[in-house]
Amino acid sequence: MRFSSLQKQFHVLQSGKDEYYYDILAMIILLIGFGLVMLYSTSSYTAGIQRHDDMYYFRRQGLICLGMLAGIVIFTKIFPVDYHILERLAFGINIAALVLMLLVRFTALGLELNGARRWIDLGGITFQPSELSKIAVLTYTPVLIKKMGRHYKGVKAAVTAMVPALVQAAATYLLTRNLSTAIIIFLIGLAIVFVAHPKTLGFLIFVGGVLAFAAMAVLQVAAAGNGSGGSFRFMRIKVWLNPELYASSGGYQILQGLYALGSGGFLGKGLGNSTQKLGALPEAQNDMIFSIICEELGILGAVIVLILFGALLYRLFFVAENAPDLYGSLMVVGIFAHIASQVILNIAVALNLIPTTGVTLPFISYGGTSIVFLMIEMAIALSVARRIRPHKRKRDLWGEVVG
Repeated sequence: MRFSSLQKQFHVLQSGKDEYYYDILAMIILLIGFGLVMLYSTSSYTAGIQRHDDMYYFRRQGLICLGMLAGIVIFTKIFPVDYHILERLAFGINIAALVLMLLVRFTALGLELNGARRWIDLGGITFQPSELSKIAVLTYTPVLIKKMGRHYKGVKAAVTAMVPALVQAAATYLLTRNLSTAIIIFLIGLAIVFVAHPKTLGFLIFVGGVLAFAAMAVLQVAAAGNGSGGSFRFMRIKVWLNPELYASSGGYQILQGLYALGSGGFLGKGLGNSTQKLGALPEAQNDMIFSIICEELGILGAVIVLILFGALLYRLFFVAENAPDLYGSLMVVGIFAHIASQVILNIAVALNLIPTTGVTLPFISYGGTSIVFLMIEMAIALSVARRIRPHKRKRDLWGEVVG
């Protein structure tokens, strides 16, 4: 497996059966706790004005987090559910995600918020089907790889394994116009296929060609501005290159975010003392929350956030490395890729390193759909972690003992 080189550097003997389980659970609780504190600090002013309740966002997010945490403990520890059940459900999850996105696009169930039609309303339950697509890819791609077994060789096999990610990413972009989520879905599938693939040169050439073609197609549509959403994406690129020229329109949010980043200094203004959250920075509790963290807690706060995410990813890496079987290992690789890519994209936008994407910061930004599906992924990772046996013998990708 592609972890082999790092395996030599980070060989760890487990001290107990549930070491990885409790480590990951602790990281989740720390991230959620930190996120709720920052969410209240960031959103209380806006919530008080718009909702007449300064705890509106905090309460909603807190209830969802507590409920999901309780569910995780129940279904992974008290009454553990075997994650292998997902092998049988994976194809159905893919179909369900596609059907729900079709309903968003072509039926009255589709809900438009903030100018984007990406949500579906099922009797008062509102969520983004594209979030389900992430679960679909990380559960079904390993199924295809496992079925191919030792025939999983060459570019053709890798391309076949990429089909779920390509289909879900294309559907997400075409049916919900959500390019950033489509990119993340593609990266999840790419990470799984890349880790499992024995030879990467031909596959990487293929991926490079696909990405180049996709980039040219998106830019062409954006430049044409044909009414399909392309014009605003082209505008985002122009704003990213020179936000000062568009300070009164598209560049306003990113400039206010940069002001927040720059004014925090090393130690920040203090928790709750942000000025940019007082109406200057739109939707501060969502994808721009990292800017408020830097304003209130400074560089130190940003480093704390990175350490927390780094610790979580570090433990997910070892769960993937020591998972009892191929299916569990590759699913955790997909979860790792999802969290890592989303954190990188969110922070890159806050620093204006890439155009605005609308990607939230996992566990910290406000968003019920995001936190629910993210916690489902954590439940999968914890379920795999619980089945790791201490001092187990190292095996290769297909289960043969090595070393």
